[in-house]
This record gives sequence, structure tokens and C-alpha cells, in this order.
Amino acid sequence: MKRNRIFEILPLLNGPMELGQGRNFWILFCLFSLVLFGYALVGSVFSLSNLAIFFAYVPMGLGLGLLWGYGGVLSFGQAAFFGISGYVYGIVAGNLISTPGGTLLAAACGVVGTMTLAAAFGYFVFYGQVSGWIIPLLTLVLSLILETFMGQTAGYQWRVGSVLLGGYNGMTGIPSLNLGSLQFSGATVAYYLLVIGTMLIVYLGLRVLVNSRYGHAVAGVREDPERTRMLGYNVNLIQVQVFTLSAGLAGLSGVLYVSWGNYMNPSSMGLLAATLPVIWTAVGGRNSLIAVLISTVTLRYLADALAVRGGEYAFLILGALLLTTMLFFPTGIVVSLARRWHVWRKRDLRMPSSIPAETNQEREDS
Repeated sequence: MKRNRIFEILPLLNGPMELGQGRNFWILFCLFSLVLFGYALVGSVFSLSNLAIFFAYVPMGLGLGLLWGYGGVLSFGQAAFFGISGYVYGIVAGNLISTPGGTLLAAACGVVGTMTLAAAFGYFVFYGQVSGWIIPLLTLVLSLILETFMGQTAGYQWRVGSVLLGGYNGMTGIPSLNLGSLQFSGATVAYYLLVIGTMLIVYLGLRVLVNSRYGHAVAGVREDPERTRMLGYNVNLIQVQVFTLSAGLAGLSGVLYVSWGNYMNPSSMGLLAATLPVIWTAVGGRNSLIAVLISTVTLRYLADALAVRGGEYAFLILGALLLTTMLFFPTGIVVSLARRWHVWRKRDLRMPSSIPAETNQEREDS
């Protein structure tokens, strides 16, 4: 039975709903994965920590890619769910700091709590038949409301158990994930391996999802909701499910971030934070998971590099990059380059067959 399930899943990994099929792609993917894991053996703790935090944002970016690229719903709420999960994790972990397995329970509470809130929010939005162009505004308002509220929680009266919320000063001293004596703090090889493993599992899992029958239904909702409804699918339920899963992936990134930095503040749910996942997804190409993965890591690195050299220009340059993408690469830079490469490769393969073979007479004349 298990062997049959494996044979059913393998074709979905190589399905047509995602860029990258065939032997060459999977060889490169496996080599890239081995390099990432192997770097843990040679990289310094400092470089591993810096690299890990770039990959920690990938689940949040992939979640928006699933929701926007495959589901057709633009959301500015990823930052809100990122922050909610981080705060819930901090509250639970801080109160269970001396309890074995307390941080694992806190991580589960952070992700599940985020998904529960997203499901409730999505139910009223999608079952309420809210127009598509209003949904981005509602999710942006949700992020800004949460940022404003959490910013007003300074003072000793704003505590949950023994944990202070901290207002704009932020929640500090949040325990890192741990499994017995194994610590997953930001300055450890274990944390780096955890983030890399989580990123790859999320990516491969979403590849299976989008290439499955359910993934085709999600794409059908994006293309023509009414026709999909006529085929017997519950369109509203599918939208709520995808929205909830997307929020859960943002919450997973929130837990990984808090475990790395042991800190969470309201700015993680602000306007800038809400806009960044949209930029990552649009620049890479929202219709491809691998494009979103590459774009998220690259733009996170670019933003940090710009912040070191001149923080006031970082967001301006990212905005210009987004505008350039919308004007010249509507499907995303990575997706556009991949499609052009595919066209050039097919053209090169066809060229020899289009040239007539040299005849014996021509050979003698020459």
C-alpha cells in the first residue's frame, strides 16, 4: 500500500503545473539540496545563521504564491499571520519555559492558532461574496490594525501569564525551539538544518498539491469560478482552505523567525512587512513555486545588503524592481527567463532537422 502511494506521488512532483520537469531539473535540484546541507559542515556559525534567516521566509512566500498565483487571490495579510504566529509562540513558550516539549507545543499553537484565525477571516470574506479587488484591502487593514493594537501594549498591565507583550519595544527573551538538549537557536547548525529541511519539505509538498486533482481545482477557481462551481466544486470552501493553508505557512515562517531572533515586535505586521511578500512573489513569478522560492531568498538578501549600505534606499529600489517587473516581465522575471530559455532550447533542437541533408550531387559539386 505504501509503495503504491509513493508511485502515485512521484508523478505529481513532475507535473505540468509547476516549472521544472525532467531529469536535468531534478539532478540540479538534488545537487542544490546537497550543497545546502553540506554547507553546514564547512560554513561558520555566523554565515549559517545569516543564510538560514533568508530561507526562513520561504514558507511565507510560497504560501502567497499558492494563494495568489494558483488561487487568484492577492493578499497583504501574510505579515499579519506571520506576526500572530510569532506572538502566540512567544506567549506559550514563555509561560512553558520549564516544561519539557513546551516550545514544540508553542510552535503548534502558533501555527494552528494562525490557521484558525485565517479560517474564520476567510469564511466571512469568501462566503460573504466579497469582491476580489476588496480582499487585498481587507487583508492590508487587518495587518495595520494588528500592528496598531500591538503597538499600544506597552506597560506591565499588558501581559499574558508571565510574558510581557512589550508594545513597540517588542516581546523579548522568547525561548528558541528545542528538543530535549538539542537547541534550535539562530546561532546553531541545528537551526540551519531545520530551516533548510522545512523549506524543501514545504516546496515539495506544494508541488504535489498543485499538480494533484485538488490543485487543478484551485487553478480552475482562479480561471473561472462559475464554471468550476458548475462542475460540482465548492468554490468558497476551496478558497477558504487555500487561504488558511497560506496563512499557516506564513505562521510557520513566524515561528522560525522568532526561534532565530528570540524577539517579535509590531513592525513585523506593518505596511512594509505586508508589502514585501507581494514583491517577492510578483518579481519571481506568482505562477511558479520555484520562482517564488528563488525570488524570496534573493530579494531578502538584496534588502539586507542594501540596508547595510543605505537603508533609506532599500525599499525604494525594491519598489523600482517591482515596477520594472510589472512593465517588462508581467509573469515575473524568473518565469519569463525560464520560458524564453525553453523557447530557445526548442528552437536549437529543431534547427538541425529544418536544414535539408546534403545530397551526393551537392557533395560532388563542392
